[in-house]
Amino acid sequence: MRTGVIAKKVGMTRLFQADGRHVPVTVLQLDDVQVIGRREKDRDGYTAVQLGAGKAKAKNVAKPQRVAFGKAEVEPKARVVEFRVAEDALLDVGARISAEHFVAGQLVDVAGVTQGKGFAGAMKRWGFGGLRATHGVSVSHRSHGSTGNRQDPGRVFKNKKMAGHMGARNRTQQNLEIVRTDPIRGLLFVKGSVPGHKGAWLTVSDAIKLPRHDSAPYPAALIESAKPQAVEEHAPAGLVDEGAVHEIPALPSDEEVAAIAAEQEAGAAAEAEAQAADENATPAEESKPEGDASADESKEG
Repeated sequence: MRTGVIAKKVGMTRLFQADGRHVPVTVLQLDDVQVIGRREKDRDGYTAVQLGAGKAKAKNVAKPQRVAFGKAEVEPKARVVEFRVAEDALLDVGARISAEHFVAGQLVDVAGVTQGKGFAGAMKRWGFGGLRATHGVSVSHRSHGSTGNRQDPGRVFKNKKMAGHMGARNRTQQNLEIVRTDPIRGLLFVKGSVPGHKGAWLTVSDAIKLPRHDSAPYPAALIESAKPQAVEEHAPAGLVDEGAVHEIPALPSDEEVAAIAAEQEAGAAAEAEAQAADENATPAEESKPEGDASADESKEG
């Protein structure tokens, strides 16, 4: 089990495949994700790495946190999260994680806090139908109606669906596909939507219900400060990486389309010939009974 990463939600856009079809994606940014601490089995009883992301002003950070950042010799971070890892997946303090930590076609779990909706009524929060908009109901069409019973039990049961605070809940979206990575800008392109508003902090980790991707680096993909990064991208601008198009079937080629069209035209021509033959045979059949009728009349005469 390897570590996850801390990402910031940038927004949504779309990428295109080679055949022109578009894929809606959410853009996540790895803002200077760095290891600021580690937990070891002998000392702490478990193994984990503590990651920090973003930048925070020293005056806005509590003194104990400033001391911890000083011991790790890293700048104060805006977000700190701890990830459980295996003993052979521990990382050194100060190491920076790259967006190449995930690969195209890999499934991940994204966790965060959903968008807050404030105080909402029962109809918006739970989908209630409301009261009748007719006689007998006055200024309470969107109310949730009665909430309890009579004197027995004389109280409202717990978890009753009523008006209240909507949203702002911890949610995890599982098995989302990484369709592209941009290590130069530290971006992850995830197929579909993720919880949270723009600018919200999220955690991205390997899918817990599936085995780790074969191409995913272990224990992590780190940024080497001494090594200059090559200014190149894995895929052309605006296109989905080839490793993430395995689930979508390809469109028929031009030859297949031409063959299908020729087959349909041949079938239509054969149907037209058969219909014309039926129309030519119909008058001959109708004239035959008339001749028989005239012969019968001559016999009677």
